Amino acid sequence: MPEDKSSRRKPKADAFEPFADDAAVRNIGALSFENGTDRIALHGSLDLTKDKAGLAQARLLQATLDAIVKALEAGDLPEAVADAPDAAPRSVANPFA
Repeated sequence: MPEDKSSRRKPKADAFEPFADDAAVRNIGALSFENGTDRIALHGSLDLTKDKAGLAQARLLQATLDAIVKALEAGDLPEAVADAPDAAPRSVANPFA
């Protein structure tokens, strides 16, 4: 039986706009790019296999990194981004009491 290719969606390289918000995430395999307005966090790992799937993932990785570099080059960058201050812990009422 032929594989139904319509059920698989290929992510668009332009769907992730670096530094545009604090919510967007781009996943490539098990590698996640978590967007932020002042930083992008990378978590996970990625195995690039020597096949068509690996090539597609490598191209999406390249497009994502190219978009990040382009966004960085377009701005007037400070020497460093200040770390966000740690929020002080606060007490909350026990929801089970």
